[in-house]
Amino acid sequence: MDHVIRAVRPGEWARARELRLDALRDPAAPVAFLETYEQAVEYPDAVWQERATGFSARRGTRSLEFVAEAPDGSWSGSVAVLIEEAGREDFFGARVERDQGQLVGVFVRPEHRGGGVIGALVAAALDWAWALEDPRLARVRLYVNDGNPRAAAAYRKLGFVPTGGYVPMTGDPSAKELELAVGRP
Repeated sequence: MDHVIRAVRPGEWARARELRLDALRDPAAPVAFLETYEQAVEYPDAVWQERATGFSARRGTRSLEFVAEAPDGSWSGSVAVLIEEAGREDFFGARVERDQGQLVGVFVRPEHRGGGVIGALVAAALDWAWALEDPRLARVRLYVNDGNPRAAAAYRKLGFVPTGGYVPMTGDPSAKELELAVGRP
């Protein structure tokens, strides 16, 4: 793989926006992401700037977004890792039982799939999460829609295992977001 995996910088919000909007236009987006293209395209620049600052490699950050940068400087994919502290609520409104990380916003452009980009992105996110001392994380989890078997298979290949946990999808009681996790090595 000829990509450089690195953290998004605060000033790169426009590039992060572009990649996110491309992700939300992907055919798998309806079962891969909780927001839609129509919602995200309406966000003002300030929202994207705040996201880039929140997901940037700055001192004391509790989240970090990684991008896969191709030799030509284009971005081929991204993943963000959020730190969830025990006792707080996650974005589904559930109480977090233990200090853990959560991977969100995983995306690789179609022309770069199958070449190791997702593995490199997830490895960088996990390395960062495991290096944290406060809190020291017990595991990193993610959710995958039960209608997205390709993504679930990719995560299993990277060492994530089903926990048995799930969240019902809003608006579709037959669909579920399945929890997968990997423990500290």
